[in-house]
Amino acid sequence: MLETLHISNYALIESVDITFHAGFNIITGETGAGKSIMLGALSLLLGARADSKAVRQADKKSVIEATFTCSDYPALERYCQDNDIEWDDQRCILRREIAPNGRSRAFINDSPVPLSRLQEVAMYLVDIHSQHQNQLLARSDFQMDVIDTLASNADRLAVYQKRYTSFRDALRRLKKAKQDLQRSKDDEEYTRFQLEQLDALQLRTGEQTELEQEREVLANMTRIKAALYDALQALSEGPNNALDAIAEVQEAMEALQPVVSAEDKIDERLETSAIELRDIADTLSAIDSRLAGDPAQLDAVEERLNTLYTMEHKHKVESVEALIELREQLRQRLDQIDNGDAHIAELEKEARRQHALTKEAAAALTEARRLAASAFAEQLRDRAMPLGMANLRCEVEVSPIDLSPTGADHVEFRFAFNKNQPLMAVGGAASGGEISRLMLTIKAIIADKMSLPSIIFDEVDTGVSGDVANRIGQMMQDIAGSLQVTAITHLPQVAARGQHHYKVYKLDDEDATHTHIHELSPQERVSELALMLSGNPHDEAARANAEALLKRNV
Repeated sequence: MLETLHISNYALIESVDITFHAGFNIITGETGAGKSIMLGALSLLLGARADSKAVRQADKKSVIEATFTCSDYPALERYCQDNDIEWDDQRCILRREIAPNGRSRAFINDSPVPLSRLQEVAMYLVDIHSQHQNQLLARSDFQMDVIDTLASNADRLAVYQKRYTSFRDALRRLKKAKQDLQRSKDDEEYTRFQLEQLDALQLRTGEQTELEQEREVLANMTRIKAALYDALQALSEGPNNALDAIAEVQEAMEALQPVVSAEDKIDERLETSAIELRDIADTLSAIDSRLAGDPAQLDAVEERLNTLYTMEHKHKVESVEALIELREQLRQRLDQIDNGDAHIAELEKEARRQHALTKEAAAALTEARRLAASAFAEQLRDRAMPLGMANLRCEVEVSPIDLSPTGADHVEFRFAFNKNQPLMAVGGAASGGEISRLMLTIKAIIADKMSLPSIIFDEVDTGVSGDVANRIGQMMQDIAGSLQVTAITHLPQVAARGQHHYKVYKLDDEDATHTHIHELSPQERVSELALMLSGNPHDEAARANAEALLKRNV
């Protein structure tokens, strides 16, 4: 439930702190006292648009903060955990801050969040029902939600939506496969021509790199041959080559034996060096023998590379490996053409299976909705008729439609408010006051099913009086048996039903007008009700009437 509400630096409110109670709370006050300001501030927690004009003092931010007790609300807990919002199963604190420039920040349990996240969490915590919200009654999605709530369809709807998503995915796969197959068939002749060209090339991974290296060698053959000659001359073939020099050192070592220590292993090291140099010389000699400056070979390499480059340019790729990948794609495309009909048949079979499962889940929803619709129409008529609608007739039509995200049903509420009037959609049949009372009745009917801690009624009783007003108060009181109800009202019959009564009022000081709110004591409630009844809080008859109203509702 809504436990506390703090508002500071907002419109006419400098700072107020309100503690609410479980059950039925009443807020009253003269027109213009600031009840709508308080409701507007609370609406900011539900994602309403921030306006810099509402910031009272331009050098400070506006702050609206509400604390809700929220134990035993698994849907809210699951939402918070799924969205990485810190969860406290005792309290949830929502805060909105509005800077003087109109920019706002949102917080949940002191952690900054996007405004959309604040709005989504608030929807689990409080429902503000105003005359503006009465427009929802004419909307098909709202009517569907009412019936689904009464039918306890949450689990059935979750099963259906999962199957519906699978069915739509199967249809998309089938459609794409058909389109791809048709495109492939349209291009089949050209695809086969391209594949034949690529197959004829007998491409090999790494071939282009090898050819480019070979071309580099062949193009620089004279320079390479000269370098090899110089290297071999220095190593083993020249008049003063390295191997001859080592042999001379080895001969000199015989005369140096008296002065050379065996531990230096000079003979061994010289032999090792000679072996290594002979091996290098042999390798270079083999390379020299292998390399032949054959112009025809260079021409062949250039021709192969030009063929590869031309094919790469044609297909807008940069390597032989990319051509090989393209070749396999073309081969796969032709395989799909050859086997396409069988693949389409499999996808059609899967789509039919998913369609059957979805229809099965939709049928379960339809059955539950029709049962709930019949009972709801009767219940709505019985409970709304005493609210000044003696000739009310009501029917909830559940008609079949194609599969949709919410099932295979269209739900429509149809009403008649006068004798001999045909049933018609609510938008064309009801006055504003009638719609308001219908919405109140609907909220009363679904209160037990609503997983919601708090509901606020904003002057939904406007335009009624007498016994109807008393019945509206009784209906709100009944709803308060299931969840916290806060009603902003001008009717003493409704106000007297509340368990806790708050008054909104304005006070002037030397500089400005300020809105305040105060929880009334029992005696103050008598004065407030007398004021609402007669315009004079001291009128004895009005006070007696107020006391009688309060005693009747104890």
